[in-house]
Amino acid sequence: MAKFVTSGGAAEDGKKPDPTILRSKEEMRSWSRACRQDGKTVALVPTMGYLHDGHLSLVRCAATRGDKVVVSVYVNEGQFAPGEDLDVYPRDPKGDLAKLAGLCDAIFMPEALYSSDDSHQTWIEAQHLQQPLCGGSRPIFFRGVATVVAKLFNIVEPDIAVFGKKDYQQWLIVRRMVQDLDFPVEVVGMPLLREEDGLAMSSRNVRLSAEDRTGALSISRGLTKMKDAVQQGAKDAITLRQQLVDEISLSGGDVDYVEVVDARDLQTVKTIEQDVVVAVAARYGGVGGVRLIDNMEMSP
Repeated sequence: MAKFVTSGGAAEDGKKPDPTILRSKEEMRSWSRACRQDGKTVALVPTMGYLHDGHLSLVRCAATRGDKVVVSVYVNEGQFAPGEDLDVYPRDPKGDLAKLAGLCDAIFMPEALYSSDDSHQTWIEAQHLQQPLCGGSRPIFFRGVATVVAKLFNIVEPDIAVFGKKDYQQWLIVRRMVQDLDFPVEVVGMPLLREEDGLAMSSRNVRLSAEDRTGALSISRGLTKMKDAVQQGAKDAITLRQQLVDEISLSGGDVDYVEVVDARDLQTVKTIEQDVVVAVAARYGGVGGVRLIDNMEMSP
């Protein structure tokens, strides 16, 4: 079994030393257990790579919550149905390693987390939370997300896991899974980050044409208008939702969904009388184009 040295402080410039690269489940487990034997807590940031500033903000948050930080980089095939964009999902492992230098203690980059003979049969489903929003058009998506996160929790054995709330539904599902299955993990949700022009940060943004990117700005623009209206007393969720649908459609977006949901359980609301999340998914670039998601939390 591999042995890992986990002691040692930050470099003189305040950055962490170069992270340890871990390729196998066994290496990852050994590293994490060595940390705990040294009295250190471990914070995990799960990613699918092609890292941007939103991901890096999660890593920096993790460094404030745990003694040791591990970032997983793995494109999870379990959440992609046939015909979805698994094959064209952007990847840049060398760039990811460069961006993570000095920010984390270890990087878990496994070749595979599932059986190579397609014999995987066990999946985790959060029944009610996974059905609305993205679950409507991607019925296997969240079982794939929940399952790979559970696998990472079992392999890394983190004390803390940090997720971005851009994927608000995913964050709720992971929290529920941790609660229902008694994982000893604190799940931290960090606010969605946006580009300077307002577009929600996403690894898929690089695939947008200049024209489609301009059109996609209607999502954040419409969400901001809606939030302003709610703060000024508007409560009719049906009317507000339709206004947002119209704005996105006029910009060239093919709307998958726009929903106003209870922030706690994702149930659709007709009147905004409690904290809500307005969640959006829209595709730009026609058939085979780029599917973007966004959301904004709102309070009356």
